[in-house]
Amino acid sequence: MSALLAGACTSLPPPPQPAYAAAPPCSTPAATIAFDFEGASQSRCIIKGEREFTILVGPEHAPPINPSAWYAFRYDIDQGDDVTVSLEYLAGSHRYPPKLQASGKSVRIDAEVSENRNRASFDIPPGSGRVSGQEIFASERYSQMFNQLRRYSFVDIEVIGHSLGGRPIDAVRMGRPSAPNLIVLLGRAHPPEVSGAVAMEAFLDELALLYAGGDIDADNVQILAVPLLNPDGVARGHWRANLGGIDLNRDWGNFSQPETRAVGEWLDRLEPAVSPIAMIDFHSTRRNLFYVQGPDETDARQEQFLNEWLGQMLVSVDGYPFTIERRNANPGSGTSKNWFHSKYGIPAYTYEVGDNSDRMTILSAARTFAGLLPPAVSKSLLDKPPPRSR
Repeated sequence: MSALLAGACTSLPPPPQPAYAAAPPCSTPAATIAFDFEGASQSRCIIKGEREFTILVGPEHAPPINPSAWYAFRYDIDQGDDVTVSLEYLAGSHRYPPKLQASGKSVRIDAEVSENRNRASFDIPPGSGRVSGQEIFASERYSQMFNQLRRYSFVDIEVIGHSLGGRPIDAVRMGRPSAPNLIVLLGRAHPPEVSGAVAMEAFLDELALLYAGGDIDADNVQILAVPLLNPDGVARGHWRANLGGIDLNRDWGNFSQPETRAVGEWLDRLEPAVSPIAMIDFHSTRRNLFYVQGPDETDARQEQFLNEWLGQMLVSVDGYPFTIERRNANPGSGTSKNWFHSKYGIPAYTYEVGDNSDRMTILSAARTFAGLLPPAVSKSLLDKPPPRSR
């Protein structure tokens, strides 16, 4: 199967990918704290004692919108007493409870958090492992996802561009390239928003099963999914931005960064007979919700889609309470929700997953939402496709 579809940017070789620049480790005779893996934070470690360390947690640029204070480090601890680690936040505050990954298991650690939440302390037992604010969901897991999807004859993986740091922007294409109705799915603009990535992984897998079972007509509906829009930020443990210090979910329409520009240029290359009909952007926040268009922004077709897909499910997704929040697009805000709705006149939703939502429930709910998408699209969006904006 070809790794590239017709229309991909292949005329120029990709720029060289820089070596990963890890933050310096700190070590004592009893323990080492290091930041030498993909997804580790760009943090400074201070030795406070043989078995006591402070990690300074700061953003990659000036305090971002909705700060997601990310931390991730590796440890090696000799036998003996536990090691105490304190997280000291230089901006933002403690958001993600620490998770310890060791011996193939992940365990949440109890932390003592200061009243103003700018400091958190916890103990780590002897041994080797990693501690991070969320589970590490980086290029290896995305590669596994792509390999699973490649099993299907109607799936291709396309490199639609490269990040500022030279990493590929991989896209999943489902259905026929000539199918006239296009659904766009985006993910991981903001690196720490792992729960949204977990949901998108299950969502894509369920959509592939629906295509395989004939529940989605590959000749009529195609999907472009970009699960990892910000590969540099994920690799380097950023809070919010890409390597250029730009929040990618404020760059739609402006397209100042190669990551968003890759998607915009791919859309510009579509045949005139192909039109986007819906966009869903996967994110994370403190609770489960969907941001949708405000009531004065929609037409009858979009209202029907909202009701068919989400409106009847508010109390029906077992163990996964969520809300629907209607917000106007705020023209010029540069969010994907704003740009896709403004340019194409289509439903453009932000699928927000709670930071600490149970992972198995996230998977189950995402499969439910994916299963409800084809009939909702069929009933409300396919009979009267919106005009293509150029």
